[in-house]
Amino acid sequence: MNRAIIHMDLDSFFVSVERKRDSRLSKVPLIVGGSNSRGVVAACSYETRRFGVHSAMPMYLAKQLCPDAVVISGDMEAYSQHSRMITEMIAESAPVYEKASIDEFYLDVSGMDRFFHTFQWGKELRKKIIKESGLPISMGLSVNKLVSKVATNEFKPNAEQHILQGTERDFLGPLSIDKIPMIGKKTARFLFDMGVRRVDTLREMPVRYLQSAFGKNGLMLWKRANAIDDSPVVAYNEQKSISTESTFSSDTIDVKKLHAVIISMVEKLAFQLRKSKKLTSCITVKIRYTNFDTETRQLSIPYTASDQVLLSTAVELFNKLYSRRMLLRLVGVRLSGLVHGNYQINLFEDTEETVRLYQAMDKIRSRHGPSILGRAIGLGNRNFLNSEPMESKV
Repeated sequence: MNRAIIHMDLDSFFVSVERKRDSRLSKVPLIVGGSNSRGVVAACSYETRRFGVHSAMPMYLAKQLCPDAVVISGDMEAYSQHSRMITEMIAESAPVYEKASIDEFYLDVSGMDRFFHTFQWGKELRKKIIKESGLPISMGLSVNKLVSKVATNEFKPNAEQHILQGTERDFLGPLSIDKIPMIGKKTARFLFDMGVRRVDTLREMPVRYLQSAFGKNGLMLWKRANAIDDSPVVAYNEQKSISTESTFSSDTIDVKKLHAVIISMVEKLAFQLRKSKKLTSCITVKIRYTNFDTETRQLSIPYTASDQVLLSTAVELFNKLYSRRMLLRLVGVRLSGLVHGNYQINLFEDTEETVRLYQAMDKIRSRHGPSILGRAIGLGNRNFLNSEPMESKV
């Protein structure tokens, strides 16, 4: 049976939500992000992209490039609500789907041609999403995730593209190599310096040479240049979570120490999220009293992997939960409702300096371990944490 994979991507998602909420923002250059000059761009409209504005750019530079742009603060709660709305519509229709990020989906519709015309089915679903959500969304259909994603990106906004089986290499061949997922700025610059600018040039290179230059990624580069991608659509599971908990060597009532332990736990879990490029939409705090009574409290939150958001929420939940002032023997934190995404920190509130600080901290943690850096309040209590973050399905 031939594979049929649909890729759907909401067009300029944050901007589209803001325009839906305020029609006066339609067709004007729009930037969503930190409101002060030291903030960063979280999202931008297609009108501003013509001036060179892009996400994660310092706000002062974005304003210089497009001085007429309207700048508004983001509302992650609204974006999360709209993301869930789209997810529910896709879940009702698609046999198997994967939520790749807050605004991106893969649908495996292999075999549906026996009952429907697959591309027509995808177009009708797209039309339904646009009508019921009021948001624009693009789609690409091909035999694998790679080609479908490239097709969506290449023809959006407002794209409906079908790359017929057998034409995948012809479609990718003329494109710039940086259009291929996994080829970042560093790799693209290296290939450009070698004179490799198009995908068809890359695929003509010997695999051994690519492996010599890029290690284990060399073969993957060659496969992608040849439109080869066997990765499956992983069925979406809203309940996937990561968690950590610790039993103290001696029961305690020291709230200051308990706060410090919670902070250390959350820092470690947040780093795990960003490292695996995931976001969470629910946080749970667990406590166990000295008499073994166990209580939990959870809160749904906008999708995030931000230390600031998760830390303040976890401490607030703990303070509400720990009401009996009895000795505690265990505390734990769980992050659930995970989706893939690169929203690493709170772009709407953090400054450019904060963004760079957290990126530098994550780089150090990746190299030397997640416990090497942390807030001062938590460093002295690392010895109380005897569990590593665990990924689970509940």
